[in-house]
Amino acid sequence: TVWGFFESVGIILRFKPDVVFAKGGFVCLPMGFAAKVLGIPLVIHDSDARPGLTNRLLAPYARAIATGYPLENYTYSVEKTFYTGVPIRSGYRRLSKSDTVKVKQSLGFDSTKPLMVAMGGGLGAATINRAVLEAAPEFIAANLQVLLIAGAKQYKKILEEAHPYTSHVKVVDFVSTGMHEVLGAADIVLSRASATALQELAVLGTPTIAVPSRALADQHKNAAVYAAHNAAIDMTDDRLEAGELASVVTALIRDVPKREKLSRAIHSLAK
Repeated sequence: TVWGFFESVGIILRFKPDVVFAKGGFVCLPMGFAAKVLGIPLVIHDSDARPGLTNRLLAPYARAIATGYPLENYTYSVEKTFYTGVPIRSGYRRLSKSDTVKVKQSLGFDSTKPLMVAMGGGLGAATINRAVLEAAPEFIAANLQVLLIAGAKQYKKILEEAHPYTSHVKVVDFVSTGMHEVLGAADIVLSRASATALQELAVLGTPTIAVPSRALADQHKNAAVYAAHNAAIDMTDDRLEAGELASVVTALIRDVPKREKLSRAIHSLAK
């Protein structure tokens, strides 16, 4: 951090910025301190409902603070803090019924049957993959189709284990294009609780089961905020065993009014 501070001073003197914008990663700390020392306005942004250490240290020196969640989730100075939401790609929008039909068909699913998309981030999540596969017989019995985005590292193993369920379960390693359409066409999404993922789902208005990673406290806080607004179902890794997952998902599939209520509530948090 000390060496980074002196490097940051050199960068600021060379580029002469009008403002320094920091997202809160640890590499932002020396740059934020250098901006303060050199009198350059500093703006910071928290995507998560739980501020990270870097932003907590930089907050006293920031000219303005932007947040991804409503201000009651933060202890920053109210005078300079603004609820801006989380930036996402512009392609995200709610799908029409006809678009939903087309997307389901393009993915190889029956457009008349409900679809759940399950994902654990770019690298996948072993607990989500395992729970979905173990619950697959109950999903099939409920006539639920599943797109499991397994992640590159686990894809081959999960694909092999999913072979008995291929009538209703499709496994892919990653979705590189059209992710907003995939998520928008889903009747339910099972997802990690990163700030960006939840904001994308909020814009799409997709009923969501949030599964915060056991090791990431920020995801637990994100999921808790959404659950407090009745905008998502909060399930931890510790609860994510096949029996309970199947029970929650199949009950939600059968309860259309509850799904519609979840859709409206999560969309209300889109900012």
